[in-house]
Amino acid sequence: MQTNPTHTSLVAVGDSFTEGMSDLLPDGSYRGWADVLAGRLAARTPGFRYANLAVRGKLIGQIVDEQVGPAAAMGADVITLVGGLNDTLRPKCDMGRVRGLLTEAVERLAPSCKQLVLMRSPGRQGPVLERFRPRMEELFACVDGLAARHGALVVDLYGAPSLADPRLWDVDRLHLTADGHRRVAEAVWQTLGYEAEDTEWRTPPPPAAPPGWLARRAADARFTHRHLLPWIGRRLTGRSSGDGRPAKRPELLPYEGPGAQERERPGGPAA
Repeated sequence: MQTNPTHTSLVAVGDSFTEGMSDLLPDGSYRGWADVLAGRLAARTPGFRYANLAVRGKLIGQIVDEQVGPAAAMGADVITLVGGLNDTLRPKCDMGRVRGLLTEAVERLAPSCKQLVLMRSPGRQGPVLERFRPRMEELFACVDGLAARHGALVVDLYGAPSLADPRLWDVDRLHLTADGHRRVAEAVWQTLGYEAEDTEWRTPPPPAAPPGWLARRAADARFTHRHLLPWIGRRLTGRSSGDGRPAKRPELLPYEGPGAQERERPGGPAA
């Protein structure tokens, strides 16, 4: 790993995780770990450029078809690629096809940038993770193998205790909170060789009294009505939350967005 590196550009490729859901800003847009990381890099490199091609709900085939080509053409110093997890959560998933498409993506992106970054995605504790764990771990084994063959870095979020803590996940139980995204940004920052700003990003928040039975049941009911049933409906009808939605930042341009002028406080989200 390079120490004290200098990176002048970043392109982020993927789905809702990289788009930044559910790190909601006051204007209704999403920030997310990639924006936080871009802000840190921009703060130390004048003229730093950033593109984020990620769109919520995208499967690995859509990422390959819609994002990999444009990302490769940008010639960025760093490209991050996180994809395939949406596929593993589908009732029917051809893992051989997922592995093949991920391989294609890496083979096209790795030669086009100075450093490709892959991730073992985080997983919230609970029955959903347990049901799909074998597929997820098969995906992560593929990620590890591709990284070894193509010189990519791997950020292990799956093995971080903090990111398994339900308190770092939004009420939809699918996306990280602002603090969760901040910790992901810190993980990528350190993996790229920068000096740690939060050495405890892997450590869960301090213990707190668990909610009572009634509060848990009420939360389960809200989750089912507002998030689970609509998600199931989209799966059954072949729709996606990202249908028709453009990339959040489709061009590689100088970055002065949220986080460019701030440094996050270790142990908590940016003010």
